[in-house]
Amino acid sequence: MSLSTILRNVCCKITMQPQIIIRPKCRMFQGFQAPISSSLKFHHRHESSNSFEASSSEGGNSETSQKPVMTSRTLHFPVKHTYPRLAWLESMDSLEGKKLGMLDLHPDVFAVYPRIDVLHQNIHWQKMYRHIDYNFEKSRAELRGGGRKPWPQKGLGKARHGSIRSPLWIRGAKAHGPRGPKSYFHMLPRSVRGLGLRTALSCKYAQNDLVVVDSFDIPSADPEFLAEMADVRFWGYSVLFVDDTDVMPDNIAVSVHGNEGFSLMPSYGLNVYSMLKHETLVLTVAALEKIERKLLEEMHSTEKEQKFVNTLRPEDFHTRPKKDERMYRKWSQPLYF
Repeated sequence: MSLSTILRNVCCKITMQPQIIIRPKCRMFQGFQAPISSSLKFHHRHESSNSFEASSSEGGNSETSQKPVMTSRTLHFPVKHTYPRLAWLESMDSLEGKKLGMLDLHPDVFAVYPRIDVLHQNIHWQKMYRHIDYNFEKSRAELRGGGRKPWPQKGLGKARHGSIRSPLWIRGAKAHGPRGPKSYFHMLPRSVRGLGLRTALSCKYAQNDLVVVDSFDIPSADPEFLAEMADVRFWGYSVLFVDDTDVMPDNIAVSVHGNEGFSLMPSYGLNVYSMLKHETLVLTVAALEKIERKLLEEMHSTEKEQKFVNTLRPEDFHTRPKKDERMYRKWSQPLYF
C-alpha cells in the first residue's frame, strides 16, 4: 500500500468524526472545554438566526444535545477590521445556572478603547444636572434698615458712609452674593453620551463583569436566594439587572427589593453612573439587542443634534405648579429609547 493511500484513509477517518473545542476568552471560564459533535447545528456569524437550539441527529444521544452551542445573532451593522466578541448566555432558573450557548457582541459597542476622560465627563454631568444651589443672600436694598445716613458727610473726621447696610459694614449686605436657586444643568453632546455608554459597557465586558441571561425568571422570591446566587456566581455585593421593559417578573422584583445593593432598571434608563456604581451588570438578551441597536444607530447617525435651550427661571423653583399646570421646557430629544 502506497503512502498516499494511507494518508487518504487517515484523512477520511478524521473528517468523518470531527470534534471542535470551544475555548472561550472569558476570564472566569478559562480552561473550559466543550466538545461539540457534528450533530449540532451551527449558524454563520453574518446570517440571521434567532434560535438557540441544537438539532440532534437520529443517532445522537441526549447528553450531546445539552452541551453549549455556538450561536449567532443578527448584528445590525457590519463588523469591519475586527471580529465579534463572545459572551456566555446563561439561565437564572437555578443557583449555578446553565450555559445555554454563546452570543456574538458587536465590537463597536463592547470592545471600545477605554476613554477614562469620557467616563469622567459623563459622571460629572450626571452629578451636576440635578444639583440646584439654593443659597441666597439679600442685597443692601433688601435688608431691613440702613435708610438713614449714619453721620454727616463732613465735620467729624470720619470716613464718609451713606448706609449701615453697605457691604463694608458688619451685619451689612454681601456684595455679589449667591442669588439662588441656581441650576447647574447642562446637556452633553450626543456623541459624548453615546461614547460614554459604549466605553462603560466595554470596560464591564473586559473585566468579566458583564453577564447575559435569557430572562429574569427565578424560581423563588426569597431575597436570600438571589443573594446566594450572586455569591455562587461571583457577582459581588452590588448587581444591576437591566431588562428591555420596566415591567419585571414578580419574583426578582421582590428579591431585589430585599437586597441592599441590587437594582432593577429598564433599558432606556441605562447610564454610566449606575454601571460604574455596581460591580456586575446583568442584561437580558432582549435588553442587549435593544441597547446595542440604539447605540449603533446613534453612532452611525447623520442627523444634526438639536441645540438645547434651558428655559427654566429662578422663579420656577419658588412656586409650586398646580395640579392642572405643568412646567414645560425645550430640550433635545432623548438620546436612547
